[in-house]
Amino acid sequence: MKQFSFVKLSGSGNDFVLFDKKFNTDLTLNPQIIRHICHRRFGVGADGILVISDKEGYNFAMDYYNADGSTGSLCANGARCAIRYAALTNRILDKTAKFFVNGNEYTGAVIDDGKIKFNLNKPEKTKLNFKIKAFKQLINASFIDTGSPHVVINIKDVLKDEKNLNSFYTEIDSFPVYEIGKEIRYSKDFSPDGTNVNFFVMKDDMIYIRTYERGVEDETLSCGTGSVATALVNYYTQNLKPPIKLKVKSEDLLEVDFKITDQQITELSLTGPAVVTFNGELTI
Repeated sequence: MKQFSFVKLSGSGNDFVLFDKKFNTDLTLNPQIIRHICHRRFGVGADGILVISDKEGYNFAMDYYNADGSTGSLCANGARCAIRYAALTNRILDKTAKFFVNGNEYTGAVIDDGKIKFNLNKPEKTKLNFKIKAFKQLINASFIDTGSPHVVINIKDVLKDEKNLNSFYTEIDSFPVYEIGKEIRYSKDFSPDGTNVNFFVMKDDMIYIRTYERGVEDETLSCGTGSVATALVNYYTQNLKPPIKLKVKSEDLLEVDFKITDQQITELSLTGPAVVTFNGELTI
């Protein structure tokens, strides 16, 4: 058993335990340890774990692990938290960052108002306006891979009662995110890896969004790649112009910006708050 130091960070409510390899050289993680650390009652509690290390030619490298111990997908809020931590530990000196996440190169920046900007690669595997069978009905949906796979659904396309064709949802706060999200996440249409599921409603040019996250297996207070996917779906289907603002479950605001070059999405970014909530030590 050894003592390890960690920093707890929150990216608009999406929370992470961060280990800095500079101070935890003997750290070894496995799915069992990760699940224990992320457990809300028996561990520190988090949606995921970030491991920061130094990398020649870059400000830092980041490995990301979901709360269930899985890895391989992008976490945009986690990346924004890593940028915040890198700035606080003087790995970033000019407010801009170039770094690796799970083997892929990304960039980001510390914005003057204290927010963190993360630049994403262009989305992949876009599919718009198809039907998903869930909640005893066929639901209109879209799909975009923004580094992680995301289904996007307007709650006004979901019936409260499949027998009443006029009983659509209108209020995001009362929407059954966990129940429908879990069903779609494990749908055979997205097997074997599954998908994240985002539910939204538009009010006064603001997207209100809630997300069921694969790997956490529950609703989270915010999902960065899901917010980006939802913004892009509304651009494609509703011609919503960037920058696009979203209010997440935590009530924080995120902004998705991008440009269109030769009919392609370019300069795609996610900006929002990322803060340190506390420091601590744990025994592994």
